[in-house]
Amino acid sequence: MFSEAVLDHFHNPRNSGELSGVSATVEVTNPVCGDVLRLAVRITDGRVAEVRFKAQGCVTAIASASALTEMMRGGSLEDLRGITAEQIADALGGLPPASAHGSQLATDALRALIARLGDPK
Repeated sequence: MFSEAVLDHFHNPRNSGELSGVSATVEVTNPVCGDVLRLAVRITDGRVAEVRFKAQGCVTAIASASALTEMMRGGSLEDLRGITAEQIADALGGLPPASAHGSQLATDALRALIARLGDPK
């Protein structure tokens, strides 16, 4: 049912855990299924120097958060604005329609993080 990439990110999440010295942290939830995602970032010289997540939820929520953090590393705010739920799903080899909410939760967290960082767009 899930791609190898989804299962790999779920079983071996990248950038999971706490982050000290953060520039911003956000937490978003999916009220329908109860998934929770906390995303923290440290910005240095206008780029993502470090990013971490903590998630409670389904396989695709955790896999999507992991994939998102890999996509964010080294990116500018402009780069981050361009990341979509579809790109996250594609990076994971696709998501079943019933599980696409995982990539949407990840982008919701990303949008909240950008807003917290004071991005005017």
